[in-house]
Amino acid sequence: MSELKAPTGLFFEDYLIDGSIVSQGRTITETDIVNFAAFSGDWNPLHIDAEVAGESQFGERIAHGLLVLSIASGLSERLGFLGGNVLFFKELIWQFRAAVMMGDTIRVKATVSELRPVPRLGGGYVTFKVQVLNQADKVVQRGSWILLIKSKEE
Repeated sequence: MSELKAPTGLFFEDYLIDGSIVSQGRTITETDIVNFAAFSGDWNPLHIDAEVAGESQFGERIAHGLLVLSIASGLSERLGFLGGNVLFFKELIWQFRAAVMMGDTIRVKATVSELRPVPRLGGGYVTFKVQVLNQADKVVQRGSWILLIKSKEE
């Protein structure tokens, strides 16, 4: 499997099947969870009530699944390989596999699994198999992201 470099904005033609890249880590904090609850309006006790969450199967408060997905999106953007050549984010197929706790450090691994040129749209669809891994290399979320990436101007 080849490694993708992280320049700003690869063009469709620059992607290779099985090319992959891994982000830096990001630790989930109590502030992240409280801010996300306020922003989203999701005040589920599993996220914000230590007493209720402590009696759950998790034994403690957990991060919102969509918070983790949002952070994964940001970590991917910071890698730079998507950059300004993304024309649009077409599709997301996603699974929430395990809880993420306060203090967990997550990172994103993105691997190109399919390339489909679409010249009439000025580029092509790149399908990424995306995994969100915790500090123990456990997959906590995974799925596919399909993006339309701009082609090189000839």
